[in-house]
Amino acid sequence: MPILNKDMTLCISLSARPSNNGTRFHNHLYEQLGLNWIYKAFAPANLEQAIAGVRGLGIRGCAVSMPYKEDVIALVDRMDPSALAIDSVNTIVNTDGHLTAYNTDYTAIEQLLATNAVPTGYSVLVQGAGGMAKATVAALRDAGFRNVTVIARNEGTGRALAEQYGFHWQPALEGATADLIINVTPIGMAGGAEADALSFPQETVDAARLVFDVVALPAETPLIRAARAAGKPVITGAEVATIQALEQFVLYTGIRPSPEQVRAAEEFMRAQ
Repeated sequence: MPILNKDMTLCISLSARPSNNGTRFHNHLYEQLGLNWIYKAFAPANLEQAIAGVRGLGIRGCAVSMPYKEDVIALVDRMDPSALAIDSVNTIVNTDGHLTAYNTDYTAIEQLLATNAVPTGYSVLVQGAGGMAKATVAALRDAGFRNVTVIARNEGTGRALAEQYGFHWQPALEGATADLIINVTPIGMAGGAEADALSFPQETVDAARLVFDVVALPAETPLIRAARAAGKPVITGAEVATIQALEQFVLYTGIRPSPEQVRAAEEFMRAQ
């Protein structure tokens, strides 16, 4: 990383509980590519002021994590179709003070469903109804999944999300099982009140054919550990984090790193 200087381009992330994942991934790529850039994570005390700072200070890129993916919509100038289609933002690009919002979470979910060759005939349980859930449910619909149930205690958001994509909603698991179970809540996230909690009951894990947790920190969440112990194939939040961060990097810099550079940055990100 170059020594801090006045010409350095700054990118940031905003999250209620920041991790070092994006910081390590982006900064490692900057170093590999010889870019005079730097990336820093923040936990904003005031979201509106933080986004005003992005605009006013000329911060080039801003990653947006839970719980701000919907709240930032009113603070940007333009919604790219990737964000507009699901009313959720995880990336902001600043071009001369004009803020454009994107969503690379959708891209990550879409790619992982495809690369893992997940059968579209699988029944699916998606637990959660926030911004990441919107990206996940939209990617499932667009990939051709039809038997999907959104589990969310809030009927207003949960039912609306499910019905928007032609799926089902229910307020609790109530013993439900499915071939594919996906956690899109903060349950199991490091630093949270439910860091040690299992987002699905063990019997639901045991009945699943594939377990997917979008929580990226830790890479081995309680759900992923339980799934591995039960001999189930998994898709991890760390995989989601790599893909969505790569697409953010491309949006910020206009450069697409080689697969070898991405693998090196991913290894550096995980070695923490």
